[in-house]
Amino acid sequence: MRSHLLNGLTAEHYRSSVTEGVERVAAKLATTDRPFTGVTVDALSPTIDAIDLDRPLGDTVAVLDELEDVYLRDAVYFHHPRYLAHLNCPVVIPAVLAEAVLSAVNSSLDTWDQSAGGTLIERKLIDWTAARIGLGPAADGVFTSGGTQSNLQALLLAREEAKGDGLAKLRVFASEVSHFSVRKSAKLLGLGPDAVVTVPVDHDKRMQTVALAHELERCRQDGLIPMAVVATAGTTDFGSIDPLPEIAGLCAQYGVWMHVDAAYGCGLLASLKYRDRVDGIERADSVTVDYHKSFFQPVSSSAVLVRDAATLRHATYHAEYLNPRRMVLERIPNQVDKSLQTTRRFDALKLWMTLRTMGADGIGQLFDEVCDLAREGWKLLAADPRYDVVVEPTLSTLVFRYVPAAVTDPAEIDRANLYARKALFASGDAVVAGTEVGGRHYLKCTLLNPETQTADIAAVLDLIAGHAEQYLGESLDRAS
Repeated sequence: MRSHLLNGLTAEHYRSSVTEGVERVAAKLATTDRPFTGVTVDALSPTIDAIDLDRPLGDTVAVLDELEDVYLRDAVYFHHPRYLAHLNCPVVIPAVLAEAVLSAVNSSLDTWDQSAGGTLIERKLIDWTAARIGLGPAADGVFTSGGTQSNLQALLLAREEAKGDGLAKLRVFASEVSHFSVRKSAKLLGLGPDAVVTVPVDHDKRMQTVALAHELERCRQDGLIPMAVVATAGTTDFGSIDPLPEIAGLCAQYGVWMHVDAAYGCGLLASLKYRDRVDGIERADSVTVDYHKSFFQPVSSSAVLVRDAATLRHATYHAEYLNPRRMVLERIPNQVDKSLQTTRRFDALKLWMTLRTMGADGIGQLFDEVCDLAREGWKLLAADPRYDVVVEPTLSTLVFRYVPAAVTDPAEIDRANLYARKALFASGDAVVAGTEVGGRHYLKCTLLNPETQTADIAAVLDLIAGHAEQYLGESLDRAS
């Protein structure tokens, strides 16, 4: 069994095995003609259930053969231009190469004596990102597993800075279309069921600052403690960006921690055309960025940044075996001092190799392309009488609804849109997402693939309409 351990004696076996795996995936990417096969849970489950994990196949070639049947054949491929569903991006080759390197070396980024150069690379990238945001010379941060963890850590720091008379009085303000992780974080942090105050949004799905000011003032008058305002720079459903300068002004006026959830919109930090859309982000106390959304990085690659490095002390605990206090005096940089995690992958290497290969402008150009594409898609929808489109995109998301002229019952239209989405997924021809707007079912395209063309969007709209019309025709037949 030692022949399977990666070391100097097995380097050739490692090389041949990885090469075989890369060849299989490359062949699959080259020949995949749709984003999904349409396989169902019931069809695929028996194949996987039949595998006896206590009877190994013995070599990686056989395992790769089996993997074709249980995963590669039926995977949902985000690189395909008609995958238009969630915030999943195609990934850049330098980052995939970095995955191979970091997995093989297997550094753990918690302490210096487990990572050395990896620690300094991560710190350099944090400094680079903080500078792009404009947080100032005292800024710091750490890589995380994703936006949910980044938001959790940011709100933990805000809680500790504002604890005051106890948790029960703390309040967090977020828009009605903010990410669900805000409420989830509040619960994990021990805040009460009323801790998150929902602030309404305007027609463009941006937080209403007049309403925020009202809620902050009411909070003060009720003897409660405003703990944080969560402004979103790229909402999950609409890609909308809250009015950051105005929110920053209110946070300064009321002495409230300002957190910007830029998990989606962080791509604008590298944008050559649209950077001004996140003006005001530099006034935040903390910022969430998800490189694995709009920086075209493989999952996972995220970070939380803070204006004042000293606030990270709220996540610091010392263990004698790992990061004893004396290491601080010895100026030994241990990233675990800043992180909610202990053992942690060297995910920063992916962004490092991307920047060193493509540069920030290369990333920004790709993100600008999908923002431009969304604008063209919006024009298609706005001109198409079959569809109602909710808002003009700020980033790269389109939310729309098929609205047949002959049907007036909103519930029946809901069912037609639900059916169309499911039928499209089952066909494998394209993948779109769904959401609710005003209690009604809408469809959503999140455009993160620069290879997607306006013609792809037009074709998907025709497919959706075809499936919806089929449902409505069958519905009329059943009714008659």
